Amino acid sequence: MKLLSLTLAALLLLSQLTPGSTQKCWNLHGKCRQKCSRKERIYVYCTNNKLCCVKPKYQPREKLWSS
Repeated sequence: MKLLSLTLAALLLLSQLTPGSTQKCWNLHGKCRQKCSRKERIYVYCTNNKLCCVKPKYQPREKLWSS
């Protein structure tokens, strides 16, 4: 029983830890990474020469100028 409770306590502790912190970019909507995931796009570069990966819904849209 002690082994079971110790195992559960260890798993609970490990689930709370984050695997490395990533630097935020683009108004805290993006993350600085070496490679973006499929659902993200590169918008700008971070200060640490990594890519600022931002989901498309947070990227500014181009305004169409009508004349």
